[in-house]
Amino acid sequence: MPDNGTAAPESTQRKAYDLISDAFGPGRNGRLLVLVRSADGDPAPAATEVATGLERLDLPEVVSVSAPQVSEDGSTAILTVVPKAGPRDERTEKLVRDIRAETPELAAESDAEILVTGSTAAAIDVSDKLSASLLPFASIVVGLALLLLLLVFRSIVVPLKAAFGFLLSVGAAFGAVVAVFQWGWLADLIGVPTTGPVFSFMPIVLIAVLFGLAMDYEVFLVSRMREDFVHTGKPYESVIAGSRHASRVVTAAALIMFAVFASFVTADDLTLKPIAFGLAVGIVVDAFLVRMTLVPAVLALVGRGAWWLPRPLDRLLPDLDIEGAKLRGPEQREDRRVLMDVRS
Repeated sequence: MPDNGTAAPESTQRKAYDLISDAFGPGRNGRLLVLVRSADGDPAPAATEVATGLERLDLPEVVSVSAPQVSEDGSTAILTVVPKAGPRDERTEKLVRDIRAETPELAAESDAEILVTGSTAAAIDVSDKLSASLLPFASIVVGLALLLLLLVFRSIVVPLKAAFGFLLSVGAAFGAVVAVFQWGWLADLIGVPTTGPVFSFMPIVLIAVLFGLAMDYEVFLVSRMREDFVHTGKPYESVIAGSRHASRVVTAAALIMFAVFASFVTADDLTLKPIAFGLAVGIVVDAFLVRMTLVPAVLALVGRGAWWLPRPLDRLLPDLDIEGAKLRGPEQREDRRVLMDVRS
């Protein structure tokens, strides 16, 4: 999660962060709070015992443990633990986990409830929650898209190709963000003053927005190909005709969205900058390399198989008929069916 250490160097919060780190050590910016609530109502003795227990553990990443501070109502007490490393350092994250692993034993010894909190611990918890939800989130989104595209296009190849292309676009966007904001490639060119771990909420935001745009481009492009194929029965010619008619729409939409997100890359906010940069790169890759290059190529190579659907699945799924084939007369539909059977 972002903190004052990721702010612009000329900002007051970054100057204060650096001064505190230089004078008192980086851990002063990532202090942990240990809350103690005693079962008998007086937290001071229990908090003192917990402080002694933490010092007895001799954790290598702890600089100091403060004396207990009792709340005004006398129900709780707080200990301040100062780590050696900064709030975004992996050693601080490990320290939080080590202290929490020891709290059950300390709680049993002091007969008290012990909770580890503070902005640093909260940021670690948020990152863990987001990391744990990333795979289920992506699976649900992509799975629903596969189902909807299967219903709309009545094809096995089109949904699988769309999902695979989206994963390529997301991979390219993530790779570009890591290269610039974590490894420092071309960081000076786009005004990145500091490099470090990628913010934990960036992947979910990027996946959500980029997925919506990618599926828009997919439907714009492939629906026109599908419509032409339904009315002509010529798979290769349908890909050419669909690309010719829909590519202008996809190009215009992609350039507009690229310009919008690229304009935010110039912002000084290092929370917004990587999201905007990732979306700008993802849109370019998805629209021009995946949707308008890879998609027509795959459909042209697969040919008639691109619109194949197993008969049991064909009978099971509802026919949405977005191409308007049912609007043709009965004789035309019969001639169309015979033509498709012959060509098959």
